Amino acid sequence: MRLDRAVDAFLRHITVERGLSQNTIAAYRRDLGGYIEWMRQHGAEDSQAVTAALVAEFIAARGAAVPRPAASSLARLQSSVRSLHRFLTREGIDTADPTGRMHPPKLPQRLPKALTVDQVERLLAAPDPNEPIGLRDRALLELLYATGARVSEAVQLDVDDVGHGDVLRVRGKGSKERVVPIGEYARDALDAYLTRVRPALAARGRATPRLFLGVRGAPLSRQSAWLVIRQAAERAQLSAHVSPHTLRHSFATHLLQGGADVRVVQELLGHASVATTQIYTHVSVDALRDVYATSHPRAR
Repeated sequence: MRLDRAVDAFLRHITVERGLSQNTIAAYRRDLGGYIEWMRQHGAEDSQAVTAALVAEFIAARGAAVPRPAASSLARLQSSVRSLHRFLTREGIDTADPTGRMHPPKLPQRLPKALTVDQVERLLAAPDPNEPIGLRDRALLELLYATGARVSEAVQLDVDDVGHGDVLRVRGKGSKERVVPIGEYARDALDAYLTRVRPALAARGRATPRLFLGVRGAPLSRQSAWLVIRQAAERAQLSAHVSPHTLRHSFATHLLQGGADVRVVQELLGHASVATTQIYTHVSVDALRDVYATSHPRAR
């Protein structure tokens, strides 16, 4: 099968049968688009013409590119290529998998960076409550910290997902839904936004069920949500790097430090495996170790 058609078949498979998120599918499309173009330039337009040596040469070429790609990006690229060829072999399109002996590189475990409770409070207090957009931004930040939702999940929320109770319905990766409790602070911030700000924003644009809207009434984008977080961090004068995932990391870390069970946190975060959540336990252990080292007279 021609490589471009093979990639199309694979993308349809992960979209329809595996139900992966649009962001994940877009990443596969980018990775495999560059892959088939490189293979075409090296005389392999058909999937059965791809050899283990060609795949290794492709990965080596990408690893030596300038600027050098991050190790995580290179690992994801290898995973995309392996997934494609495993699919082609499993479906009987190809008889052999040229990536069968290829092993992904081991990445160093990077502990997620979380803010302290005091830093989170400063971040949440940064938007101006006297400005309509400040009320929207406060509601967004409070929701992210109260629920641990990803930014992409937050901007996809509809008004009906919030309802009038103390829980929030979140659609995560692979269109999987989970229900997350929402605290009083976030509930109050959302109510203020919904009653005092959103109706005016909605009147400026086309009708949309999305919860968070931009100044022209269109649904808030991930990029705009990231800008909200960055501006709040600047106003709060936080020296720590604050990324779109920072409040999610802080949510998980603070829950575990407060005594929450790791499996409960797994459910709240929407992790498919508890192993993904357990990285946050290392953060808590590090905090305990620091306290011990500075407090115990015989800690040295």
